Amino acid sequence: MNTAATHGLPFMKMHGLGNDFVVVDARVHKQPLTARLAQAIGHRHFGVGFDQLAVITNEGAGDAHLTFYNADGSMAAACGNATRCIARHLMDESRKTVLHLTTARGDLAAEDRGNGLTAVNMGMPQLEWHEVPLTQEMDTLALPLKGEPTATGMGNPHCTFFVKDVAAIDLPTQGAKLEHHPLFPERTNVQFAQIIGLDHIRMRVWERGVGVTLASGSSSCATAVAAARRGLTGRKVQMELDGGTLEIDWRDDGVWMTGPSSHVFTGTLTQAFLDSIK
Repeated sequence: MNTAATHGLPFMKMHGLGNDFVVVDARVHKQPLTARLAQAIGHRHFGVGFDQLAVITNEGAGDAHLTFYNADGSMAAACGNATRCIARHLMDESRKTVLHLTTARGDLAAEDRGNGLTAVNMGMPQLEWHEVPLTQEMDTLALPLKGEPTATGMGNPHCTFFVKDVAAIDLPTQGAKLEHHPLFPERTNVQFAQIIGLDHIRMRVWERGVGVTLASGSSSCATAVAAARRGLTGRKVQMELDGGTLEIDWRDDGVWMTGPSSHVFTGTLTQAFLDSIK
C-alpha cells in the first residue's frame, strides 16, 4: 500500500547557514515528484518554502542517491549545502562517519568532522568553457563582461565577480540580469566576492532558479577556486556568507566543503495539497 498517497508526504526541513531545503526520503515514502510539485512546495506563502528540494533514493551504488530541484521547479545537478545536511542525517541514521553519495554531479564523499561539522567533497572544478558550460570558446578566468568575472563549473555553472565591497552591490538587480546572460546556455549562479585576506573571502550569492540566498555550497566552492586561480588567495579559505562561514579546501582529489547543518523540523504535506497540484 502506498502510504504517501494515503496519508500525505512526510518531509524534513533543513538548512545549511540559512540556505534552506525540503528533503523527501523516497527510500521510505514513494511519491512521484514533478517540476510543478517542486515549485508548489517551494512557494514560501502557498507551500513550505525552500531554496532547493532534495530527494533521497536508493538508486546507484552508494549509501544514497540525491536529486535536487530549485525553487522554480528546475533541476540542479549539485547542491553542496543540501548534500552536507543530508549526509549528516544519514550519518546519524546509520552511525557511519564516512559516506559515499551519488548525484547527477557524480560520486561525492562525505565525512564527519566532529563538533557538528560535516565535510563533503564536491568533486573537481570544471575549468574549460564547454564544461561550465559557456556558449562559445573563451578564457574562463576572465570573461568578456564588465568586471571580468571568472566562470567555474561545479556540476552547475558559476560566474564570480571580485569587488572591493560586496555590501555595495545591488544583488537582486545584478544577479537576476546576469543569471540569464547569453554567455550561459543553462543560466548561471552569480557570486560577488570581496577578498579579506589570503585565506578569507566575503561573498554574496544570487542562486540560479532561486534568487538571493543566505549561503550556497557550490557557489562557495566555485568562488574559492576562482580566487585561487587568480592568485588572490590560497587553496584553503574561510568563506564568509550572509548566513555564516564555510571552510573550502581545493585539494588534489576535489573541492572539500566543511560546515554546520541543521534539521529544523519534520512535517507532512497533506494529501489535499498533493491532490491540488495537477
